[in-house]
Amino acid sequence: MQPTYRVLGPGRARRADGTEGPVRGARLAALFAALAAAGGRPVGAAALAARVWADDTTAPEDPGAALQALVARLRRTLGAGAVGSAPGGYRLAAAAEDIDLFRFERLAAEGAAALAAGEPERAAALLDEALGLWAGPALADLPDRATDPLVVRVERRHAEARRDRLAAD
Repeated sequence: MQPTYRVLGPGRARRADGTEGPVRGARLAALFAALAAAGGRPVGAAALAARVWADDTTAPEDPGAALQALVARLRRTLGAGAVGSAPGGYRLAAAAEDIDLFRFERLAAEGAAALAAGEPERAAALLDEALGLWAGPALADLPDRATDPLVVRVERRHAEARRDRLAAD
């Protein structure tokens, strides 16, 4: 089984063995969300630290060391191979399709295309699957989510998918 990661709502992870990896604690959840938002691409350590402590006026004195400690905790939570090191940063060892946010975007786009092609039943099925992935606000655990361009884009796409689903009926 492939691990799956959920960030359309509070962060959740399902490990390769099928068990849930609870992402607990505001900083750990923020790190998880920031890595998932990258869709498996590497994220620089400075950028990750800025996202994790975006709302904190008492950021750690040594953000690099604090980030390393958080990454170690996230690896214990998700499994040792779930977070990889990359030059100057880290990456979630996942394909974009393993992250609900990117799966939603693909399904919503396919649903919109089916609707435009005059296939309302196919559109409805795709859009139902896409909308079913949502369990709350996108990237809910990011402290700076209100200004995040990805959050704005995905929530706009969510509203469009809901309108498309109504049109499919």
